[in-house]
Parts: sequence; structure tokens; C-alpha cells
Amino acid sequence: MALDRFFRRRRPQQKGEGADMPDLWTQCPHCKEGLYNRDLEANAFVCPKCGHHLRLDAGKRVDVLLDEGSWTQLSGRVRPVDRLDFKDTEAYTARLERAQRKAGRPDAILTGHGTLDGLPVTLAVMDFAFSGGSMGSVVGEEIARAAEYAAQHGTPLIIVTASGGARMQESALSLMQMAKTTVALDALSARGLPYVSVLTDPTTGGVTASFATIADVIVAEPGALIGFAGPRVIQQTIRQNLPEGFQRAEFLLDRGMVDAVVDRREHRTYLGSLLGLLMHREASA
Repeated sequence: MALDRFFRRRRPQQKGEGADMPDLWTQCPHCKEGLYNRDLEANAFVCPKCGHHLRLDAGKRVDVLLDEGSWTQLSGRVRPVDRLDFKDTEAYTARLERAQRKAGRPDAILTGHGTLDGLPVTLAVMDFAFSGGSMGSVVGEEIARAAEYAAQHGTPLIIVTASGGARMQESALSLMQMAKTTVALDALSARGLPYVSVLTDPTTGGVTASFATIADVIVAEPGALIGFAGPRVIQQTIRQNLPEGFQRAEFLLDRGMVDAVVDRREHRTYLGSLLGLLMHREASA
């Protein structure tokens, strides 16, 4: 090979090119530091320079939380249906097919059971990569089933949220899931089993207004956006400047909406200790 060809600058690859070449690094969206993916994964996808918590897909969240090899999936048999024959700029069915290919699952939720520091738990994880983690009929059904499974098997329930809110393409059917999930969680309460909600960035809309904020203990990741309407919508509505850090996890902790803000790298230890304490109290009552 001629030296001039060896040193010749290659043109930047366009999206979709070089599919056989693995991505080696990710830029932190907060501090812009270039991070090797191998190191980032070993650090639970938290930037080692600034502490920013990058978003996780549902599968990686399971790996971060549960003991290795303990996971058994429950979800995946229920699939969304376009009962309204909804179409805006494109058909809802087309949006669903694209989201399903991208995420590799039927909808924006992954549920199952496993152990966390040796304690059996039922876990539900929302996937923001699937249509912004929007809550449709399948999400509501899977969360209800997870709550029922936890009640039947006597395990605590953990739900990790990441959502833009209700799925508009399912209209009232989506809004109905707010009531459905809330009622389903009563089965846990009746059994005296703990329910812990872990709020991640972002948790908004109908998810915040229902099952995400009625847990026995509400934990948030640092810097997570948590609220009903977005800050821009609120600011435009009330025509006032919002306080610094408005709707961020630390802001809500100071005002009592969440019980703790916990670094993701400490979630397994923190939740294991918390649930062990709650289950011990119940067992000795």
C-alpha cells in the first residue's frame, strides 16, 4: 500500500455506514467528555468525570440492578393493537413496527423477577428508547400483571420509570392505564408488601400522575427530570421564570416529593438494604 493512501484522510462515515464497526466511545451529553463505552458500562453508564447519569435501556437496567443470572422475564406476550386506527403524519401501526425493531420488544416495558442482593423481587422497567417510554395499554397491562405476580409470590415490587407520559395514539385507552395501574398496586398494599418506585430521566405526564408517585418509597436518580407537564409548557402557561433546578430530582427532594436521590452505582446496595429492612419488619409484625 502506498504511503499517500495510508495517510490519506478518510471522509466521515454517514449514519448507517460501517455497520460492522463497533462504536467505541460515547460523548457525555453534560460535560462533553469522550468516554470509552467499555469504561462507561463498567461505571453503570454514569460519567466518571461529572457524574451525569446517561439514559439506560431496559435490559441494561436489569443488569445494573439484579444479581447476575437471576433474571426471569415475564413480559413480552402482550402486544399493542391499533384499536382506533390512528394516523397523524403516519399510521400508528408503522410507528409501532419501527419502535419494536429498534427496541427489540413489543412495547415500552420489561418485567420479570430475580434477586437483588439475594432478596427475591419483582421488577418492571420502562424503556424510553421505545416511543419515548410512552404508556399505552400494554404498559398498563404489564405493570398490573407484575403487581399481581408480586402479590401472589410475596415479593416486593420495584418499578423503574422513564417516560414522556401517556401515548397519544391510544387516546383514552392510554389514560385508562393511570387508574388501572393504581388499582393493581392495591393488591400489594393488601398483602403488606413494599413497592419502591425508581424515577429516572425523564419521568413525566401520566406516569408521574399515577403509579410512579404512589410508592411506599420513591427514589430518584441524580438530575432526573420529574414532573407532569414539561418546564417549557409551565413557563409559557404561567408566564413566569421558573426556579433554578425546577422539576429536577434534587429540587423535588427538598420539597418532599421524593424520599431519596441515589447514585445509580449505589442502587443495588441501597435498595437491597431498604427492602431487606421493610420485609424484615413485615415478617416480624
